[in-house]
Amino acid sequence: MNTFMLALHSLLRWGILILLVVSIIKSFSAWQNKKVFTKGDRKLWLFTLIFAHTNLLVGLYLLLFGRFGIISTGLPEGVKLMKDRFFRFYWVEHPTGLILAIILITLGYGMSKKTVNDEIKFKKAFYFFLIALIFILATVPWPFREIVGRPWVPTM
Repeated sequence: MNTFMLALHSLLRWGILILLVVSIIKSFSAWQNKKVFTKGDRKLWLFTLIFAHTNLLVGLYLLLFGRFGIISTGLPEGVKLMKDRFFRFYWVEHPTGLILAIILITLGYGMSKKTVNDEIKFKKAFYFFLIALIFILATVPWPFREIVGRPWVPTM
């Protein structure tokens, strides 16, 4: 079960990244070209939100009950959380950074519901999505990261 959830969590990451990059490009383009907000824009932002929130739920499950979960594992004897790079990353940095990113994605999607000028809608959404992307890129366990790295494509 944990292997499946970890693979799902990793695969959803790619979906979020793709949807987020497309959302950023579309919002920037629409903002600069003063385009009208469409149902297609709202659906794109909605799918970005759904992928992010689904990944949040899977990630919270892994944080609590995964192979190195807080409840299922606990800290090994003699390990101090903030001094151990592995546990600090997976129990503190990764969840915090990605929860902040998901909040920003939610705020970006929330712009689709506001009754403001379309230019402002696209501009604010662009910034929310861009900052969320930066948080995601900074806190994902990429393969080149020492100690915490995970493969590019998960295996089951």
